[in-house]
Amino acid sequence: MNFKQLEAFLAFMTTGSTIEAAQRLGSSQPAVSRLLSQFETDLGVPLFVRRKGRLHPTAEAESLLPDVQNMISDAESLQRHVNQLRLGGQRRTLIRVQLPSTVAQSVMPAVVESFLADHPDVALEVLVGTYETSEVAVLGREADLALVRSPPMNSGLSMMRRLATEAVCIMPPGHPLEALDEIGPADLIGVDLVLLGRQRSLRLQIDQAFRQGRMMPQIKAEVHSVEMACRLAAQGIGVSIVNGLFARLCLDMGIACRPFRPRIDYCVGMATLAGQPPHPLVPELVQRILDAMARRAGPDAFTLLAPDDAAAPAAPA
Repeated sequence: MNFKQLEAFLAFMTTGSTIEAAQRLGSSQPAVSRLLSQFETDLGVPLFVRRKGRLHPTAEAESLLPDVQNMISDAESLQRHVNQLRLGGQRRTLIRVQLPSTVAQSVMPAVVESFLADHPDVALEVLVGTYETSEVAVLGREADLALVRSPPMNSGLSMMRRLATEAVCIMPPGHPLEALDEIGPADLIGVDLVLLGRQRSLRLQIDQAFRQGRMMPQIKAEVHSVEMACRLAAQGIGVSIVNGLFARLCLDMGIACRPFRPRIDYCVGMATLAGQPPHPLVPELVQRILDAMARRAGPDAFTLLAPDDAAAPAAPA
């Protein structure tokens, strides 16, 4: 028996699916199935039965679940204690937040400075990652808070605050497209473009907009962060289409923004682990991050939504 087996068992018992358990652990479905089989063999107790192609827990598995939860909780407490010692001693509370690089670079220096000044007994660890890795970090308790897409890919996350924004077209000031009130695919024919990588949902929506107009984008470069897209656009490498909130966080790079049409909506959220109350200071940290984004990007850059607002746009940035 090993810790990875315990994690796979808990993830499966929580989600009821080896596929969702794999997503939660950032692993593959065959790897999770293998860990569950090894766990069952090592314990010598029947933990699962397969019915109609699906794995179901036995009564023995249900009875062992509280023990496994306690073991993982104890291990997480140990890791948190180690992190606290590493970052400042026993009396210091560690809060870890994971954000896209654009947000981390633009707003977190000021947030960290003010937050730590008001809470000298706290240590902050600021991590940078994609939406996908941020979900896994929260689910794996490697981060207490993260900015992720909404709705998230994985179950087990709780959205404290949700933000709605839309796609914008960015270019250097003085570009001919700046004279337009809004920009569509037809306006970009023959224009060099800097687009986010083809793996991203945004790119799929942009490509679809061009296909619907039976047009071919003229791609000059592909990048994998809004910050890099803004830097290249500011240098005149090409025009880009990005998340409007993130673009407005980068206005000091020397870019102009115009709405992109057809409209592409986004919704992101500040997520914590579901079923587990966050540290009492986490809500304050969330509010400070939102306030900092509003100050830097402007009050019209995003709209705050209720955590359970089912009508919110679901496309990720």
